[in-house]
Amino acid sequence: MGAGIVGLAVARELAAARGAEVTVLEKEGRVGAHQTGHNSGVVHAGIYYPPGSLKARLCREGVALLKEYCAAHDLPYHEVGKLVVASTHAERPLLNALAERARANGVPGIAELDALALREVEPHAVGVGAVHSPHTAICDFPAVAARLAQDVAELGGSVRTGHPVRAIRERSGKVEVLAGRRRFAFDRLVVCAGLGTDAVAGMTGAAGDVRIVPFRGEFYALRGAARDLVRGLIYPVPDPRYPFLGVHLTRQIGGGVLVGPNAVLALAYEGYKRRNFRNFRQILGWPGTLRMARAHWRTGLKEVYGSLAKSAFLKGARRYVPELTAADLERAPGGVRAQAVARDGRLVDDFVVDVHGQVVLVRNAPSPAATSSLAIARHIAGIVPALVR
Repeated sequence: MGAGIVGLAVARELAAARGAEVTVLEKEGRVGAHQTGHNSGVVHAGIYYPPGSLKARLCREGVALLKEYCAAHDLPYHEVGKLVVASTHAERPLLNALAERARANGVPGIAELDALALREVEPHAVGVGAVHSPHTAICDFPAVAARLAQDVAELGGSVRTGHPVRAIRERSGKVEVLAGRRRFAFDRLVVCAGLGTDAVAGMTGAAGDVRIVPFRGEFYALRGAARDLVRGLIYPVPDPRYPFLGVHLTRQIGGGVLVGPNAVLALAYEGYKRRNFRNFRQILGWPGTLRMARAHWRTGLKEVYGSLAKSAFLKGARRYVPELTAADLERAPGGVRAQAVARDGRLVDDFVVDVHGQVVLVRNAPSPAATSSLAIARHIAGIVPALVR
């Protein structure tokens, strides 16, 4: 369930490696309609994640698999490199720790640069130091998703768009699913529903101790000649308290450069617009949401201000590329991130996959899920056979 890049990768893996007859159910009229089609296109190298975590392992495996897959299918994949820049000396300890973590995760080519050396990589960037990851890449995730859907079809499976799931029940060793106007009976169900995870989990009876809280990420894009001020990817040193990376500059396939995203609490699971409050009762009704808000209200206010004021985005970008001006930034489409939040208000950082009867439920798959999608698929394929009774 779910024709984003993770769901399609899982379907392809089950069909190819397990010989399963696979059906993918997707409520939208196309594949990759939500998180897959609303991201910056960065193939993360594995710099940020705690060594030994599922994220760290599957990201490193996923990078290799994705690079190979793009090459095999003539899909764009460019190693433009990433600089994580410390703008003050106070950030140097965090930067050094980040370099150690990257090496512990096996990220190749990691180098620590001083203020002069970082300008050899990004001539228009400034900072007191940086970590350089030369093999961090960009790709076209919607194109990868489309190719995965084609693979599923070629392996004898089907991708049924326009099939919103309305009900699920387990009976006599089968999983019965009402989707669109049809009833299906499956041996197993794998749920990769992203922003719709909670709704589907409720249908299966798997309540759990985490809920999806959506965060809207807004972007600007650089205009004209300003794009030449950025060669690859320029990131701030991340705050270790949050799974969000802060406003950064990202070169894209096709030559554009994005600035952003921020991370603003959305009050609709598909809250791409600011005034969409469709799911505010469910989101604010989860105890973890209010506990999270109480713990991080100062950061939340800062993100809201950034959402309303272009000058805040510009200030964040100019911290690393001071030549930028307000005229260089124009609004670009944003996205919504499905972030799991625990009952105690903790932002769940690692990937989370639960098993509930005959159902495998992907509870939390934020960034770097797109990067890791082919490795996540192998991981889940190893779980599915364990459900045989």
